[in-house]
Amino acid sequence: MNRRQQAVEWGVTLEFQVVRFVCTSHCAFTFSSPASNKLRGAIGNNLRERGDGSYERFFDPAQTTGPSGLSDPPRPFVLRCAHLDGVTVAKETTFQFDLHLFDLRTPWVDILAESLRLTGFCRLDSVAVERRELALRPTAKQGQVAIRFLTPTELKARGGLAAQPDFGILAARARDRVANLCQLYGEGPLPIDFGAFGERAAAVRMTRCEIQRVEAQRRSGSTGQTHSLGGFVGEAEYEGDLTEFMPYLRAVEWTGVGRQTTWGKGAIAILG
Repeated sequence: MNRRQQAVEWGVTLEFQVVRFVCTSHCAFTFSSPASNKLRGAIGNNLRERGDGSYERFFDPAQTTGPSGLSDPPRPFVLRCAHLDGVTVAKETTFQFDLHLFDLRTPWVDILAESLRLTGFCRLDSVAVERRELALRPTAKQGQVAIRFLTPTELKARGGLAAQPDFGILAARARDRVANLCQLYGEGPLPIDFGAFGERAAAVRMTRCEIQRVEAQRRSGSTGQTHSLGGFVGEAEYEGDLTEFMPYLRAVEWTGVGRQTTWGKGAIAILG
């Protein structure tokens, strides 16, 4: 049995939680764009004050053993709050945001809820948690797909960043994203031939590409430095033998794909 067959038969599963926080503002304020700046900063400041390593494990995890590709391991979460970008919230107004959590071994929901209760600009009203499991196994043949890039997306390619989401690049980055999360927080390494996967993905054609570049920034509260959170948004369509790649595309609907996913970048939706 080859590694491609093993991946299908073993059926590696990506497990995660979708956490929804509902809050009410103490005062009027405006979310930055992206809104993840304010939420991440508030959570991070309170985690840092705990002094128990929670901040480092959540926002700056380190990996001292294992593959070199995990020397800068993925953070165990992504924020989903693009609907709040640039929004002005009046005093005593309810708002909500989601967080997708991939490390289920640590009681992060309780830790994050405690952190949010300590923020000065809102109170935490409720927390809802839904557990999800995605089997990384093809279920049906598929020859076409359309992808919408909902938030700014940047995909690493040889020599820099891709100007457009060619399928070979998109599928490879989706594969890497899912593989790293499984390696660090889940069932372990994916039993696939990464190189052969990439070669097959490169054979899929992009038949339509309607994207545009958008700019966004974040300012580090600790260093004062400004970092780009820009990328492309829009839609692309692909045609070819997509069957083995669809589980990874469905997974990155939840995990994000590309650079800086924890800030909400790289959110996609499969249109058909």
